[in-house]
Amino acid sequence: NTSIGPTGVAKERAEQYQGKVTSYVIVACLVAAIGGSIFGYDIGISGGVTSMDEFLDQFFHTVYEKKKQAHESNYCKYDNQGLAAFTSSLYLAGLVSTLAASPITRNYGRRASIVCGGVSFFIGAALNAGAVNLAMLLAGRILLGVGIGFGNQAVPLYLSEVAPTHLRGGLNMMFQLATTLGIFTANMVNYGTQQLKPWGWRLSLGLAAFPAMLMTLGGYFLPETPNSLVERGLTERGRRVLEKLRGTKNVDAELQDMVDASELANSIKHPFRNILQKQHRPQLVMAICMPMFQILTGINSILFYAPVLFQTMGFGGNASLYSSALTGAVLVLSTLISISLVDKLGRRALLISGGVQMIICQAIVSVILGVKFGDNQGLSKGYSIIVVIFICLFVVAFGWSWGPLGWTIPSEIFPLETRSAGQSITVAVNLLFTFFIAQAFLSLLCAFKFGIFLFFAGWVSVMTIFVYFLLPETKGVPIEEMTLLWKKHWFWKKVLPATNHAADSNNNGSI
Repeated sequence: NTSIGPTGVAKERAEQYQGKVTSYVIVACLVAAIGGSIFGYDIGISGGVTSMDEFLDQFFHTVYEKKKQAHESNYCKYDNQGLAAFTSSLYLAGLVSTLAASPITRNYGRRASIVCGGVSFFIGAALNAGAVNLAMLLAGRILLGVGIGFGNQAVPLYLSEVAPTHLRGGLNMMFQLATTLGIFTANMVNYGTQQLKPWGWRLSLGLAAFPAMLMTLGGYFLPETPNSLVERGLTERGRRVLEKLRGTKNVDAELQDMVDASELANSIKHPFRNILQKQHRPQLVMAICMPMFQILTGINSILFYAPVLFQTMGFGGNASLYSSALTGAVLVLSTLISISLVDKLGRRALLISGGVQMIICQAIVSVILGVKFGDNQGLSKGYSIIVVIFICLFVVAFGWSWGPLGWTIPSEIFPLETRSAGQSITVAVNLLFTFFIAQAFLSLLCAFKFGIFLFFAGWVSVMTIFVYFLLPETKGVPIEEMTLLWKKHWFWKKVLPATNHAADSNNNGSI
């Protein structure tokens, strides 16, 4: 087979790939996915902690005073930039560190980044649990952010490289499943620790050290991915790992694809510069738009501030933690639906149906709040239940569509030579928008009131149209052959450089 693809990789060798799911793959994926659980735990924990009185009294006394005065506008109780900074400082630190993690992931392997992330996380959790002033609290959050930057950079990459092609979507979603389990665990922990006055919040923040330890040890004992070993010139070791992962000696076809891809990857000295070239335009657009849209669904504001949001709507303290635990549980279940369907129905069907369901739910919640929930009146019991049901239906739709696929699609579409740079861009965009929403949400809630849900519904409409017209189906396409997909797409083939014969001979010359 001499036909050379646009990246200098022989075309369609994938049907020769052999192998089954080995216990080795499953263990590797489980350990790697703990990185996701840490990310989730952190999203979930900060919302609950910031609604605990003892925590507010110690660190954000003005919010504590405001919260006690019930006569204030329902939507503006928690509007405080310092409190928002506690939540969002983590994401800003994550953003900076994920860009630093890219060269480490590329030059020292995926495991190195996973270990760095785990260690940083452990120290951050310890600082937070023992915090006596705001500086310690923020330092801990920043170290947690560094851990997240490294973890989110390396873990989805690790998962997509270890997984066999036909199961890549499902296994890659382990990251999202672990994230949702982390959120759910955090909600349950908060529910328990708020009874332990006055130090419950310390336990909530400190427990993050446990998964951090697992991630560090796991990263230490995990095998490196074959792609990474091959890319760093350790082809024989790469072959041995690949044989273990696939449970067969017959890995020639898959290994050859990796070798070809890595020769090309190593001929490229500046992956970030390379990613800006025209032939990578569709992947770059996806790496920016998918994580941006994932955050603009409004999901994070619901998950971060679920307890705050439900208290704002007039639920009592316990009721609001119940409701946020419920949304956490729903998210876990819907992610399981997605894992079972993503490699059958495909990515597009899930994204489009999830989008439509989210728009409907947000519109309904917005109307109920607009009509029935004024500045000083709470929601009646019946309407409260309806709001929780529709928020849960919104979370279900997110959980089977944009939640997992916002990570899966960018991690599987890049050719090896730009893969770690592409993953860095994805994570950086995700964290940047997470930071914006975390920092601005409480003020937006105060300004837009019930219209906040319509604001997010508008974005969901935009992204559903985007997927319909611009995202090709990536189900079952081997990672090394993704480039061919864009060439067949009605829109992207107009954007891509027209002929690749000259480029091919150059590529072959430079290898």
